[in-house]
Amino acid sequence: MNSEPSLAHADTHDKPNRIVRFFERHLFSHRIAVLVFFAVVSVLLGWQASKLRPDASLEKMVPVFHPYIANYLKFENELRPLGNVVRIAVETTQGDIYSKEYLSTLKKITDEVFYIPGVDRGNLKSLWTPNMDWVEVTEEGFQSGPVIPKDFDGSTASLNQVRTNVVRSGGIGSIVANDFKSAVVLAPLFERDPDTGEKLDYGTFSQKLEARVRAKYETDHIKVHMTGGAKIVGDLIDGAGSIAMFFGVTFAMTLVLLYAYSRCWRSTLLTILCCSLAVLWQLGIVRMLGFGLDPYAVLVPFLTFAIGVSHAVQNINTMATERWCGRSNIDAARVTFRALFVAGTIALLCDAVGFSTLLVIRIGAIQELAISASIGVAVIIFTKMFLLPVLMSYAGVSKACLRHQERKAKSKHVVAHWLSRFAEPGRARLAALAALLLLGGGMYIARDLKIGDLDPGAPELRRESRYNRDVAFMTTHYATSADVFVVMVTTPVGECGSYPVAAAVDRFQWEMENVPGVESSVSLFTGMKAMISASYSGDLKWYAITRDRFISNSVYKALPGVFHNTECSMLPVLLFLKDHKADTLAAVVAAADAFAKAHDDDNAKFVLAAGNSGVEAATNIVVKQAERLMLILVYGIVGLLVWWEFKSWRVALCIMVPLTITSVLCESLMALLGLGVKVGTLPVIALGVGIGVDYGIYIYNRLEHFLRRGLSLKEAYFETLTSTGVAVALTGVTLALGVSTWIFSAIKFHADMGLLLTFMFLWNMIGAIVMIPALAALIVRPTPRATTSHPEAFA
Repeated sequence: MNSEPSLAHADTHDKPNRIVRFFERHLFSHRIAVLVFFAVVSVLLGWQASKLRPDASLEKMVPVFHPYIANYLKFENELRPLGNVVRIAVETTQGDIYSKEYLSTLKKITDEVFYIPGVDRGNLKSLWTPNMDWVEVTEEGFQSGPVIPKDFDGSTASLNQVRTNVVRSGGIGSIVANDFKSAVVLAPLFERDPDTGEKLDYGTFSQKLEARVRAKYETDHIKVHMTGGAKIVGDLIDGAGSIAMFFGVTFAMTLVLLYAYSRCWRSTLLTILCCSLAVLWQLGIVRMLGFGLDPYAVLVPFLTFAIGVSHAVQNINTMATERWCGRSNIDAARVTFRALFVAGTIALLCDAVGFSTLLVIRIGAIQELAISASIGVAVIIFTKMFLLPVLMSYAGVSKACLRHQERKAKSKHVVAHWLSRFAEPGRARLAALAALLLLGGGMYIARDLKIGDLDPGAPELRRESRYNRDVAFMTTHYATSADVFVVMVTTPVGECGSYPVAAAVDRFQWEMENVPGVESSVSLFTGMKAMISASYSGDLKWYAITRDRFISNSVYKALPGVFHNTECSMLPVLLFLKDHKADTLAAVVAAADAFAKAHDDDNAKFVLAAGNSGVEAATNIVVKQAERLMLILVYGIVGLLVWWEFKSWRVALCIMVPLTITSVLCESLMALLGLGVKVGTLPVIALGVGIGVDYGIYIYNRLEHFLRRGLSLKEAYFETLTSTGVAVALTGVTLALGVSTWIFSAIKFHADMGLLLTFMFLWNMIGAIVMIPALAALIVRPTPRATTSHPEAFA
């Protein structure tokens, strides 16, 4: 064992600044008090964390501050049958729906859904509900009645009557399938309980649907298919249940990796303990703030644990080196604290900045993710910077760790020698050229990157998921699309059926039906034209709007209230889209917005937007607006922090350029994989930059230290790699390991985030190791300086 420090360990001649001296003195002078403090706080926050419950709602997953959503919420009660609706298709595999057994089952399912808390019972609709009626014009005038009459007894005559009534109701393609093998139960939902005011628990609601409907009534001859936003959220919550298993796998793999690196169970277990406490603290504080675990925030504990372990690797590395050099446990812990406090704190602040920039995305779930993750980073500063050094001062490292450290010191460092050559001007130019080619190629491919969803169904779930198979069934067997874009037309009170409004809406529908992606449209005047034509023996020349106010008023009163509000001051226009892909929504929004700007007047104003596709369009707009601002903020603030740490714009450039290249490559990978920029993928860039900068800070912190000792750039980088290179590589592997298990999640956006973050963490590590010395050789010029309390090697 060496008795004298070598180049490879922390330089005790680097005079620590006043803040570091203050923390070091008080931390190691009151170690028992520090341990008691952490134990008490951990118990209290652990108690809070035990109360944490799943919490997800549609409100948190949409931009409620966007004008489109505000417009929708203004008319939420009137639009509820068109908004948050669950569609339950009950399919028979034998014959068609016109059988006593099938209709009896449909009635039971309708009754089951009616009594599930959260369902708007007044607007529930199926073949068995009173609001499902038929209308017919005879020589005696209009006649109407329920589709399934009150005296239905299941006889052949009754079934034939139902068959006739279904045709007369106009429900084929919407309530009844085109092939007559299934029928739908439409269940509009309350976002909050009208009696208690409590938010709808989507997880519980979804479980009740599965238990009371699918599990209870699905047989070999009856199949149940369920779609709707509430079912998506419920399935996401259900899929998030596997996160605990993934965390366990990550925990076990990290344990093995740390031991393989350190050969010391003491260091490994203490590191795992501190990082686990960070997760516990984060969950407890989140609970105290009133947050729950939604499908986005459930990923934060992974990040907290992975970031904590990745930073703690530096502690293990430095502590082992100092003990190998002959220092006592307490002295080695002091030197480790002194060497890593500033660099580690700055790196963690950069992590926090990366998370906090997500706050510009004004979507509740993402903002909660940003707050939760920032809290996680903050508690890592406490557990990693303060608790771990104190614990290590008692535990030290094992003899096996010291022997492993000695073997590393005596190795030939072949890889370090090869990598240090990137600090030579010739190889540095080659590395820079390769980086430029990667950057250019990435930017070229990233041109195809889209905003929003690029797949049909629910992109949050896997294509083969039960929900997306149900969506495919609905699309195949029903004429009306599940993707509905609603434009609200506001008028003076009592004027929603007037001719000026009718003329404007009729023209709007005609223009929108000619927009690519719009399959059909429905409004008050669609029904009005049909009723007027029916009044004249079905003559198609009367299938038109009317200037006669008496006719329009009489027809208006006969149409369902879903097509206007009670004051007759708002009527919705429903646009049925072929899908909700980004290009489709962009075209519809552009066309509707252009029409509104050209035709809005005192009689009618066209207000966007509601329906599931309207909400999706608003989300895409918010994501597109926030993307550029978020990137400017994350790069700007992280760059300023790096500059503040090293006091050199050239050094900041060396550290930030590899991050920029990785970000562009990540966008190109998204384009190649067919992933759009959306709520689930937008945070990836911010997280990748905020966390990825850690490598550069740790590498340049040690590189600067050796440069101050008078070594050349190549020699200094070689010493950097031998002292901390393996630790930095392990940092990247640990971070990638922490998120790679997400790839196997049943939730598609978890898998997407896991894949993209794994790519970014590994490429950021490679970029930092290769590009920092290369860029330093090309743009940073060493200048001789006298030794000061805070010397700097580079200008």
